[in-house]
Amino acid sequence: MTNPVFRKEDVLIEALPYIQQFERKTFVIKYGGAVMEDEQLKSMVAQDVTLLRKIGIDVVVIHGGGKEITALLQKLNIETKFVNGQRYTNEETRDVVQMVLAGSINKDIVRRINIHGGRAVGISGIDAGLVTVKKYEQDNLGLVGEVIDVNTSLIKNLLRDGYLPVIAPIGVDENGTVYNVNADIAAGSIAGALEAAKLVYMTDVEGVKINNHLISHLTKEDAENFIRDKIINGGMIPKVESALDAIDKGVLKVHIVDGRIPHALLLEIFTKEGVGTEIVGE
Repeated sequence: MTNPVFRKEDVLIEALPYIQQFERKTFVIKYGGAVMEDEQLKSMVAQDVTLLRKIGIDVVVIHGGGKEITALLQKLNIETKFVNGQRYTNEETRDVVQMVLAGSINKDIVRRINIHGGRAVGISGIDAGLVTVKKYEQDNLGLVGEVIDVNTSLIKNLLRDGYLPVIAPIGVDENGTVYNVNADIAAGSIAGALEAAKLVYMTDVEGVKINNHLISHLTKEDAENFIRDKIINGGMIPKVESALDAIDKGVLKVHIVDGRIPHALLLEIFTKEGVGTEIVGE
């Protein structure tokens, strides 16, 4: 029988070069889906991002909260409507979105990280003009914003002072109107503006699968071809497209991982095999 102590040592030795490689680099973590509903998983994510911060990696978290928003809308007898997978947002819905994302969810994530000494600070795209948007015109989505600018100075100042920003995906236009922003798109835009070394999407799927086989590594060209040929399809398309846009904006590598796997974030980053799909420019 293999000694479990040696197994742990092997993991630490394997992780060491990655820790050295990523010191003082920026990782953007998009946190959403089922991982936000399970108490044990929520605690693990808080531990994982705190660990990344403690070993010298600058961590930025962007979170979703779609199920919580829908639940509160139902309690308030406000209709929930989706157009091509995105939430239609009128003024009444927008106010609930802001309340849930910038309020209860954001502060719960901050609290959990701080329990482990992570020095998290909760902000939203409204703060200091962090995320500037314009009305998303492609579909009739109401008050849904398309990101046109990210003011990274607030994030960089927080990181420089040792804090861990946790960002709610809402933004404002040039007139100060608040818009709902897709969390995946917000994460890609923020990661691109920060020229992050990594953007990690924590999802409810294993990664990109082709013929029911998990693809651990994809180039940008391969991913574009797979989308064009409809090999990548359905709900994975917007996530991969957001990843490709982030790479175009300067992100070195994007990971899509199953957040339901305990400590999936650490396993993907600090092991050779990983547990999800990585997408790179070349």
